[in-house]
Amino acid sequence: MAWRFKASKYKNAAPIVPKPEACIRDICVGSYQTFGNNIAASAAFMAFNWEHTGSSVAVLPLDDCGRKSKTMPLLHGHTDTVTDLEFSPFHDGLLATASQDCLVKIWHIPEKGLEASLSDPECVFSHKQRRVETVGFHPTADGLLHSTAVGCVMLFDITTQKEIFSNNEHPEVIQSVSWKQDGTILATSCKDKNVRILDPRVGDSPIQMAAESHQSIKDSRVVWLGNQTRILTTGFDAARLRQVIVRDLRNFSVPEKTMELDCSTGILMPLFDPDTNMLFLAGKGDTTINYLEVSDKDPYLTEGLRHTGEQTKGACLVPKRALKVMEGEVNRVLQLTSNMVIPIMYQVPRKTYRDFHSDLYPETTGYKTELTASEWINGVNLPVPKMSLDPAKRELGETPIIPRLGPKPFSSNSGDVSFDKVFAVPVAPGSQENIHNLSSGGTADNGGDTFSAPATVAATAQNKPDLIVEIEIKKPHVDNVSESNVQKTLSTSERRKIFEQTHSESSENSTEGDDKPDAELRRFSAARSSIAERRRLYESRSKSTVEEKSQSPVPLRRELSKVEPLKPQQQQSSLTTPATDIKRISAPEGKLLEERRRNVTSVIDGGTALKKSSTEAAITTTHKRTSTVFGKVSKFRHLKGTPGHKSTHIENLRNLSRQIPGECNGFHANHERVAVPLSGPGGKIAIFDLSRPGRLPDGVIPSLVNGSNIMDFQWDPFDSSRLAVACDDGIVKLWRIPEGGLNEPTNSPERELIAHLDKIYFIRFHPLAEDVLLTASYDMTVKLWDLRTLEEKILLTGHTDQIFDLAWSPCGKLVATVCKDGKLRVYNPRKSETPIREGNGPVGTRGARITWALDGQYIVCTGFDKVSERQISVYNAQKLNAPLNTASLDVSPSILIPFYDEDSSTLFVTGKGDSTIYCYEITDEEPYICPLSHHRCTSLHQGLSFLTKNHCDVASVEFSKAYRLTNTTIEPLSFTVPRIKSELFQDDLFPPTRITWKPTMSADEWFACNDRKPIKLSLQPDGMEALSSIQQVTPAKRIEHAGNGSSGSMTRAEYEKNKQQEIQKSVSARLEYNTKLEQDDMEGVDENEWQED
Repeated sequence: MAWRFKASKYKNAAPIVPKPEACIRDICVGSYQTFGNNIAASAAFMAFNWEHTGSSVAVLPLDDCGRKSKTMPLLHGHTDTVTDLEFSPFHDGLLATASQDCLVKIWHIPEKGLEASLSDPECVFSHKQRRVETVGFHPTADGLLHSTAVGCVMLFDITTQKEIFSNNEHPEVIQSVSWKQDGTILATSCKDKNVRILDPRVGDSPIQMAAESHQSIKDSRVVWLGNQTRILTTGFDAARLRQVIVRDLRNFSVPEKTMELDCSTGILMPLFDPDTNMLFLAGKGDTTINYLEVSDKDPYLTEGLRHTGEQTKGACLVPKRALKVMEGEVNRVLQLTSNMVIPIMYQVPRKTYRDFHSDLYPETTGYKTELTASEWINGVNLPVPKMSLDPAKRELGETPIIPRLGPKPFSSNSGDVSFDKVFAVPVAPGSQENIHNLSSGGTADNGGDTFSAPATVAATAQNKPDLIVEIEIKKPHVDNVSESNVQKTLSTSERRKIFEQTHSESSENSTEGDDKPDAELRRFSAARSSIAERRRLYESRSKSTVEEKSQSPVPLRRELSKVEPLKPQQQQSSLTTPATDIKRISAPEGKLLEERRRNVTSVIDGGTALKKSSTEAAITTTHKRTSTVFGKVSKFRHLKGTPGHKSTHIENLRNLSRQIPGECNGFHANHERVAVPLSGPGGKIAIFDLSRPGRLPDGVIPSLVNGSNIMDFQWDPFDSSRLAVACDDGIVKLWRIPEGGLNEPTNSPERELIAHLDKIYFIRFHPLAEDVLLTASYDMTVKLWDLRTLEEKILLTGHTDQIFDLAWSPCGKLVATVCKDGKLRVYNPRKSETPIREGNGPVGTRGARITWALDGQYIVCTGFDKVSERQISVYNAQKLNAPLNTASLDVSPSILIPFYDEDSSTLFVTGKGDSTIYCYEITDEEPYICPLSHHRCTSLHQGLSFLTKNHCDVASVEFSKAYRLTNTTIEPLSFTVPRIKSELFQDDLFPPTRITWKPTMSADEWFACNDRKPIKLSLQPDGMEALSSIQQVTPAKRIEHAGNGSSGSMTRAEYEKNKQQEIQKSVSARLEYNTKLEQDDMEGVDENEWQED
């Protein structure tokens, strides 16, 4: 029995925890009820669940460290929690994820890691409406994937993207799966308290063995002990004590070893290294990680040093070929906590680490295999060749083994496919090289309607690979352009599909460029090492034409020939004109179209009409500005959000309600008071006067007691002391706030309106008419009320599901709704109870919001896409079939609440629990939604409410003012635009604004269709001079002077340029300056002193 006393080489392996600077910090990880480990690692990357919902996955380099931003690139591929994830043992960039959304997805991680968020997987497998619990790769066959859902085990061939095996003989949920190291059989643990051995290649009955295991229905795990005939399981016994059981297949029904540990509730995740027989048990929710050695004789399990640290959310082992063997590292455990990833290094102490200790590192399983999935399922067994970890036997010495990252193993069988060809960035649209590729590799039929992919893809598509396929572009007939066999330029989205990468920096519109070497546009070349280099490269090859049109806040078109989508006011006139394709077309095609429009005239301020042919327009070209290529230049692009001084805050808020429905903003303010819902029974709303800031006293907060749960509330826009509150009993209560504010709780409203028999979604006051209130209910109806008589006037129908939001148009004639059925609807309440227009809205069902923009010509809608990513879409109010543009933000469960400022056309969006207020400018031309400077707050906010325009401090260039609700405070927030001469009234930022704080008409007038336009008011303070009034030369004189010269009439662009120069000169003239030098007051030297004696 001398073996009992034989010393193990690994018994003193000690866990070494790095400093926090060497860990990945500031990540967001939740607690997930899954059967997975929540983290996986390859020799190049690590992947783990992100955010509290866990529907996204973060992928980082294995050696990464430091703080991480919440806006870093992620995998947005699932609409529900990711239950399991694993890397391929043969491709370090190949990741499989399983989710509660019943899907298994395969991702390819680029060699440099994620440079932008990914949402398009390489392939998808479905479990047909069954939640996927586990996923993993076969240990010996390349491209063979297993996954489980409920009691079903399925095998997929990734290369052919087909299911090759399925078994439904498990009566309960399969909780864990593990392959034997040689890949012949697998073991499963099930919720029915049994463990089973399966051989998928046996036709009649794949289940070979079964035995009773842990006697609790709680989670259990199984792991195969290398190539041995033994398995190890972890779980709970009947007394809910955590257990570890070792079984031998030769006597499967009787446990070989049973070890009881403690009564903790977290499942033990077994991590086993077959080379060293080291076993790590990391319990979910535990602060300790146990290390044991597994032997084939009694005592079977020998406990080693225990690590104690942070609470564990997940854990995994790093592949052996990524270890630091010259530092004595025999294993590395990645511990996932709530905000960190900690690499725990297990080191065997030795006197020196200058030499390679071969006794610690036996040959390990390699990363290359010749066995395919189809061969394996047909009965072929082929072991994976072993490899040595000795640096002297590596090709590159002591440097880490280069991981196998590409090309994709399932992309093509053609030997012509290489990593560069698959992942090369496409050439610039419209360049000569691209046209050459189209002429040589692409073909056009006689009709000119179908075009194939460029030559680089067409060459690889000859053998019809699985993922790199020939893409055809279907285009409608455009006049007779196709008769000239003009080659079409592929759009950016089509190029992205062709090259299967989302990291290329491409523009939305086609441009013309010079010839360029293909190496300059390679993604990993030196020419594309930085954003500045990319801009410089793009700018040097991009050209634009001077457009003859009035100045717009949108940048110049990148291509003269691009046909613009029709604006709402142009659609009526376009009904009698032939249909024109609005898609991107190439430069030759644009010239042909310009020849047909050569006599188009443009009249500027009633001046002489100008005629210019397309040939002249094509010759008049200039180099494009960086701002035109890479984003829009706006007067509000540098807007700044500034919180008010602490003396203006209302502090010591308590008991804020978190149970307000998602359709309610949860916070509403006017210029005198704010309304905040409180938690607890009775539906309480606290009212605070803004004129009395400071710390609230402890004790009971005076509130309005509604008696029922609050669904929504809103201040009357024309009466700052009247508050309307909608309750879940279908009653709207109208409260009158006394002048001194609330001194004690009250439950007596001024009036009550029994609006619906069911719960109310939300309420909306009319923006122009007094005493007109709109209510929307769970009965899917919308009602309009006259608050003076409490009489129902109008009933709107047509919704088929929950109504998310409703918005009045600026003119007060129309309402727009967004519904859970994925539809946008526009109503004219006084003419029809059914919608007059209907279109497709956000596809996500979590929630959505809607608002009008640009004088009611456009509709802005916020919501979620299929992968739960928050997005903002802009629609033409006259045509709702598809959005004009959609901007994606991030993945977050909170609904984006929009606030639109019509004077500046600025859109503010944020969600409950966010710390960032996203700012955009809505325009009437592409790209329709332009990002501005976002405002990041120092703390999370629970609500945001904006005031009317007359309460902005225009003297300080404040164009918008809001109040922000946090967990404990209410603080003002000011949005300003930095200007040099702020003592002047910036009339270019503050046009006359509509008076929305006073009623324009009465309820009777509105219901009788006697509409009135709201009066506009100038915001210029008395005694403050306007910026435009200090011009020395008026525009009329300037144009007349130019007309008398030889240059002829002045274009609008020249006029605007001269106007800006004159304003600059006028401002400079007002500055005080002194040309006198200091030397002028000094006493000089007499002339005779300079004369020599």
